[in-house]
Amino acid sequence: MIHFTILTKRFGSFTAVDNLSLQVAEREAVALWGPNGAGKTTAVKCLLGLLGYSGSITVNGFDAKKQGREARATIGYVPQQQSFYDEMSTLDTALFFARLKRAPAQQAPALLAQVGLGGHERKAVGALSGGMKQRLALALALLGDPPVLVMDEPTSNLDAAAREQLLHLLADVKAAGKTIIFSSHRIEEV
Repeated sequence: MIHFTILTKRFGSFTAVDNLSLQVAEREAVALWGPNGAGKTTAVKCLLGLLGYSGSITVNGFDAKKQGREARATIGYVPQQQSFYDEMSTLDTALFFARLKRAPAQQAPALLAQVGLGGHERKAVGALSGGMKQRLALALALLGDPPVLVMDEPTSNLDAAAREQLLHLLADVKAAGKTIIFSSHRIEEV
């Protein structure tokens, strides 16, 4: 379960998030929807401990400020913009992230297949399409089987076909029991 209790984030005199209160139950999918500049990414960055804030955030019983490492360990994160080593293969990238997350190495090829990248394991990440890179980011977020998946504008740079594929993958992830927080400025996705 995730609780945002009166979350406020200011940058100087500008208030980016103003008294956000939100509760996300286990296995629930919740969308943070609004136009660009509404504070969606800021709220996500607070949840991940990347920005300081006033208020409180609890993730699966862990206080995100006091127990940040434990809270983050329960979250798989797909950022709006990915940064990969373009020269590494898709599989080597997944294996690298598995080591970082202390996840079993055998999860890497299985997750690549799950997100539709089976057969692309040896392809350099730089040769992947935007949609394929986003599916790779989803596979990496699912390494270690975190109970919570947080996605920040995951379809913002995708064409219509890739967006549709990713949304179908997310439906499968939700059906598998993940708690999902998904930010978007597209109402049709929400």
